[in-house]
Amino acid sequence: MIIEGNVSVKAALMGGNRRVEKLYVDEAKHDKDTSWILHRAEERKAEIIRCSREEIDAKASGRTHGGLIAEAEKRQYQKLEDTWKQEQTFIVLLEGVEDPFNLGYIMRTLYSAGCTGLILRDRNWENAESTILKSSAGASEYLPIVLSDDMQQTVKWYRDQKVNCFAAMRRNAISCYEAKYTGPVLIAIGGEMRGLSSGVLKEIPQNIYIPYANDFHSALNAAGAAAVLGFEVYRQRNV
Repeated sequence: MIIEGNVSVKAALMGGNRRVEKLYVDEAKHDKDTSWILHRAEERKAEIIRCSREEIDAKASGRTHGGLIAEAEKRQYQKLEDTWKQEQTFIVLLEGVEDPFNLGYIMRTLYSAGCTGLILRDRNWENAESTILKSSAGASEYLPIVLSDDMQQTVKWYRDQKVNCFAAMRRNAISCYEAKYTGPVLIAIGGEMRGLSSGVLKEIPQNIYIPYANDFHSALNAAGAAAVLGFEVYRQRNV
């Protein structure tokens, strides 16, 4: 796949989840950030090709690459065990979010909040990877991601590891500010259209909701909920 722009190329190089094979850099591009990226590429034995901006434009899908693109292999995904960080474990299980822009925004937020693993349904994300990488500002390359073909069993695996599991669901819920996230925690968040699946909800013992200032009955979108809940986890762990 083609990765475009300094931020995305740097993340692909440093994230360690894919091999970057070639970099194409505008022969007139000599800024400090690009030089740093090229040094890291050399360390990883990636081929560096200096060429004209027109040649890069021909390979890129857009015009926001800033004179740097890369050819890279598919992303490698993690196993459940890779997300286990003892007391610092913070997992988000996400269902019903397939728009690559929204998914990228969520990944950027969760990585910033200290998430140690994101669980997504097992599907081919390859065609969306470039958009996810850009909209996440590179966070998708650093955030451990697990693809699950059985979300209910995935939740059960974490419960067996003594992870406290919560579902973002208003029915029979407590305020998200009453829940305790100082130990290992998993939070399940659903998309606006379908929400969380019945299997996931069956496996999670406690629902949580986000209190509103006004009498408003529509749920936040997944990106908004991820921001509120993710940074509440961060706050509780850093007070």
